Amino acid sequence: MKIQRRNKANPEFSLAAMTDVILLMLIFFMITSSAANQSAIDVNLPKAGAVDDNIPNPVTVSIKPDGSFFVDDNPVNKGELEKIIVDKLSGQTNKSFTIRADENTLHKDVVFVMEIAEKYKFNIAIATVKDK
Repeated sequence: MKIQRRNKANPEFSLAAMTDVILLMLIFFMITSSAANQSAIDVNLPKAGAVDDNIPNPVTVSIKPDGSFFVDDNPVNKGELEKIIVDKLSGQTNKSFTIRADENTLHKDVVFVMEIAEKYKFNIAIATVKDK
C-alpha cells in the first residue's frame, strides 16, 4: 500500500523579496562608493566676486612676501604676533580678524596666522581682490 504525504513543500518562491534586497544593496554600494571617491575630485578654487563684507573685523594682519608681519599697518615680529592679536581682540565682542597676504607670500606664513586663530577660536576672513 502506497502512503502519500499530505503536506508537500512548494518548491516555488517569490522573486519579489529577492529583487528588493538586491535593489537596496545596489543603492547602498552606489552611495558609499561615491562618498569614498570625493578626494579624487579636481578642485578649482573660486575667484572673488562682488561679495560684501558682512563681518566687521577690527584687526587686520598683513603678510608680505618676505615674511614680515603687520598688525593694523604696524610692523610686528613673528614671535610677538600672537600676543598682539590676542590683546587687540580681548575686549571685542566679535573676535575676528582679516588676513591680508600677498599672492607671493609663503603658505607657511599664512598657516601660522591661521593657527593662531584656531588656537583661540577666532573667526578669520581672507582678503581678496575682485576678479575683473
